[in-house]
Amino acid sequence: MAIKRRVRTVLALSITTALLATGCSGGESEEPAESELYKNPVTLTWWHNASQDGPGKEYWQKVAKDFNALHPTVTIEIEGIETNQLQRTRLPAALLSNDPPDIFPTWGGGEIREQVEADYLKDLTDLAKDEIANVGSSAEIWAVNGRQYGLPFRMGIEGIWYNKDMFERAGIAAPPSTFEELNEAVTKLKAINVVPIAVGAGDKWPAAHWWYNFALRACSVDTLKKASKDLDFEDPCFLKAGEDLKAFIDTKPFQNNFIATPGQNDPTSANGLLANGKAAMELMGDWNKGTLDNVAEDAEAMNKFIGWFPVPAISGSNGDPKAALGGGDGFSCAKNAPAECVEFLKYIVSPEVQKGYAETGTGLPVAKGSESGVSDPALRSILEATTSATYVQLWLDTAFGSTVGNAMNDAIVAIFAGNGTPQQVVDAMKSAARK
Repeated sequence: MAIKRRVRTVLALSITTALLATGCSGGESEEPAESELYKNPVTLTWWHNASQDGPGKEYWQKVAKDFNALHPTVTIEIEGIETNQLQRTRLPAALLSNDPPDIFPTWGGGEIREQVEADYLKDLTDLAKDEIANVGSSAEIWAVNGRQYGLPFRMGIEGIWYNKDMFERAGIAAPPSTFEELNEAVTKLKAINVVPIAVGAGDKWPAAHWWYNFALRACSVDTLKKASKDLDFEDPCFLKAGEDLKAFIDTKPFQNNFIATPGQNDPTSANGLLANGKAAMELMGDWNKGTLDNVAEDAEAMNKFIGWFPVPAISGSNGDPKAALGGGDGFSCAKNAPAECVEFLKYIVSPEVQKGYAETGTGLPVAKGSESGVSDPALRSILEATTSATYVQLWLDTAFGSTVGNAMNDAIVAIFAGNGTPQQVVDAMKSAARK
């Protein structure tokens, strides 16, 4: 995003479950009187990132329609926008122009701190106390200085989605638990002329997430927390992350022309390659199930072979082998949005609506009482891995804020393109942190 603010906060989330309930302190915001709500016609503009036709987009349309049926004075105008376009261009431009949508996606961490410092967001602390408590510890990522400025509707860790049939054909008996085993799997898949791993470096962030995971394995939890809080990147583990990434790229695990391949939402994208049997693995978050369904030529056949496993550990590394990288999607209301925006946001994170969201298979819900909606085997595996992770580190570009995050991602993609170095990633992060 284009907002230039320096971030000073701990954004990594340590959780034992994404569904643990917790309390929240109050302060400044005032809840409108019930009699003032829904009296006059109101139109809310709602941006979300379920841009492709499919269960996710259809469900949000249903949610808006159902809310309107409950509250006929509220009309909701919806626009679905692809995540990369939304996060990097559309939303920053709308916020800077002082003409944002009423409710829009936020990803917490350093990004939401920048938005709060720029006075873009409505304080929800006293307006959604029960909902904040029911979401639990996951809501902390959308809080700044003890005040709540957004609520998540999805939360989970990322890992490696894979084709179980290809693994069996290659003689891979079990999903890799270490990077050594992952390298062995890559070799076996190449031996049967299968692309081992699809990556959408054309969208930058899918490629950058490989570096994030190498950093998670190379750096201690304390180092990552300090980096998130102080933007301190002096520890040599950040250089090692780039060195480990370059060594991995040099084994040629990815498809041809990966530098131009998009990440999602197209049959030619990285998840399109996995969904249609043209690659064996893809590193991606819990939301990937929904996008895989959208791009699969035969979703029924794909669902028979698709599986998921956590990012492997690296033997002898300083990082916690059971730590995971994760995050979620949430929504915030613009500071001057009408009170009905908050009511709609509360409706989105209600257990009933969250259960319906889980049933779409497009991600993991956060509200306590919605767990029964998770039925997909791969998503249940992610839910179990999320709850058993010893530490969950928020996506690094989100944790470090957009100024550092964008510079970091650009420098990481340069390594993938063959014209960048591990040291240049660290230098770019340090330079951006000084802005």
